[in-house]
Amino acid sequence: MQYEYTRKNYFKEADEAELKAIFDYAEGYKDFLFTSKTERGSCATAVKLCNERGYKPYMFGDSVKPGDKLYFVNRDKNIFIIRIGTNDIAEHGIKIMAAHVDSPRLDLKPNPLYEDAGLAFLKTHYYGGIKKYQWPTIPLALQGVVVLSGGKRVEVNVGDDEGDPIFYITDLLPHLSQEQNEQKLGKAIAGESLNAIVGSIADGGEEGEGIKSAVLRLLHDKYGMTEIDFQTSELCFVPAGRPRDVGFDRALISAYGHDDKVCAYPEMTALFEGDGKDTVMAIFADKEETGSQGVTGMQSRVIMDLIDSISRSLGADPILVRYKSKCISADVCAAYDPEYSSVYEKRNSSFISCGASVTKYHGARGKSSTNDASAEMVGYVRDALEENGVVYQTGELGKVDAGGGGTVAMFIANLGIDTLDMGVPVLSMHAPYEIISKADLYSMHRAMLAFVNKH
Repeated sequence: MQYEYTRKNYFKEADEAELKAIFDYAEGYKDFLFTSKTERGSCATAVKLCNERGYKPYMFGDSVKPGDKLYFVNRDKNIFIIRIGTNDIAEHGIKIMAAHVDSPRLDLKPNPLYEDAGLAFLKTHYYGGIKKYQWPTIPLALQGVVVLSGGKRVEVNVGDDEGDPIFYITDLLPHLSQEQNEQKLGKAIAGESLNAIVGSIADGGEEGEGIKSAVLRLLHDKYGMTEIDFQTSELCFVPAGRPRDVGFDRALISAYGHDDKVCAYPEMTALFEGDGKDTVMAIFADKEETGSQGVTGMQSRVIMDLIDSISRSLGADPILVRYKSKCISADVCAAYDPEYSSVYEKRNSSFISCGASVTKYHGARGKSSTNDASAEMVGYVRDALEENGVVYQTGELGKVDAGGGGTVAMFIANLGIDTLDMGVPVLSMHAPYEIISKADLYSMHRAMLAFVNKH
């Protein structure tokens, strides 16, 4: 009998067949990630995958029965994928997995377009926690929707297809950056300077506005929009390009938006593959990066309303169903980075390629603003993982006083649902291009499947 806890490297533990499964699974994830850079893109891709598997749209008040495969789309930015199980929902509750699909980015301001010194720019307001110095001089894509007068909605996606132009935020040349170099890292690039170049050829319009006029003409020709339509749009700049393998062995993936699609995809595939006994709900949530407020965030009543509606249709008391339910808050964690070891407590850190990380609590300093899962809930999940031979680990978010962060766990726990955080370790979290291990991605899928199938 082994008495000591030993963290295991999944690549070292896996046999040839499992190694193939790890790498094959990553290819499906990379395809998902490329079409899911925004929350709208994530929901649209999820709907496509659900439809391919026979899932049907659900609306409050619809009758449901065991075996039903459903999805509810909340304003195109938040989706609930639901499979009604054969077990009594009043006795077994709902197995919930909740990840968020919004990521740090650069949103356009309501009146973003201007011209200066022979260039046209779009002004941005950054969304979520970013390091501003990381966003200049990288290729950017423009994605989102514009609602035209009368309610017509048009989609915008420029910069990701081969042959598309990209967009670009400038930085100061080193020859003239002496004063900038003396600034603190967080102040060297101002938020108001994160404005992307979008044009440079004049239209022959009014003096000083020719390039701006040319951009507006191009936008009108392609999308039917005028300048005022920026005010009724949701447009953002995201890093351009497809996910790429990292290293000679191709074991890692660099991409935008791992946080938190790297957990959303495994929870969805686990629901698709589950045994169908318990009722299961996979959530793609919005607004986590800004506090989970709003109609598509996890602090809205939508999850409560869905549980109530489904429970009543199955003849169960919603209060009892919530009490019997269990949730994995599927969110990424900080991977130990040896280049910045001073902010990590190594014994309680998560390591790349050592599996999905069970995180009993997040928060800051004295466990503020977090759900601290009970020993019973952690034990339940541990048993599920070990019974299925899942390679996993445990971790915290750095040293106690080094900083902190949160997930949606506390909002779900506030509904009376036992909740535990678990996620994939990420290097360079919140950077335009983050890194994860294919082994940890597949471990997360297997962990979610073990949770779904534990009865």
